[in-house]
Amino acid sequence: MRPRWPVAFLTALLTATTVGVAHSQPTRQPEPQDPPRHVTCEFIPTPENPAARPVDPPRPRAKARGTVEVTIRTNHGDVVAELDRANAPCAVHNLVHLARRDFYDSSRCWRLTNSERLGVLQCGDIFSVEKGGPGYRFADEVTGAETYPRGTIAMGNQGPDTNGSQFFVVHSHANIKPAYTVLGRVVEGMEVLDAIVAGGIIPGEGGEQDGEPKLPVEIRNVKVRR
Repeated sequence: MRPRWPVAFLTALLTATTVGVAHSQPTRQPEPQDPPRHVTCEFIPTPENPAARPVDPPRPRAKARGTVEVTIRTNHGDVVAELDRANAPCAVHNLVHLARRDFYDSSRCWRLTNSERLGVLQCGDIFSVEKGGPGYRFADEVTGAETYPRGTIAMGNQGPDTNGSQFFVVHSHANIKPAYTVLGRVVEGMEVLDAIVAGGIIPGEGGEQDGEPKLPVEIRNVKVRR
């Protein structure tokens, strides 16, 4: 003889089963958002430090995806760097702008440092160390997690949000605070940096390990490959 279950019991059982099935379905995760294609940059005039060479600020709209390759042609050989637009869209946009307008042509790399803390070649100033920029400044693009291993190319500055034309290349290491916007990395030509370092330093105010390169370094031009 089959048992006859109460209608209320069967209804409750069916409801519990249905609810259990519904709850077992995976939760749909939101689709990841693509990074923006462009960002808006602000280039602020610095009348107290006018442009060392005739150049207008870049247009505000900057690409924020992909990479661009530049060749820094020096009297010691070529240094090729891959710049990352996604990491520093405004800084990359600015360097490409200055390169295409010949701002860096026949300029000098005035500072070479080779200490336990810092090993960099600093370029981009037209007149001397820290003097001779483009006549404007723009903000840092940093997260606070930046590191600067050998081959890093980054913006130099004179304090927060004072970026202009100055940049440096790390020839060994840079144990510095994460306050400098990383443009990208050297992909060819580190031997050029090594030869400049091997030539030695003319001691400056920073001591024997910080001053002008004994082998003068001239940037003949900076060419944008793509």
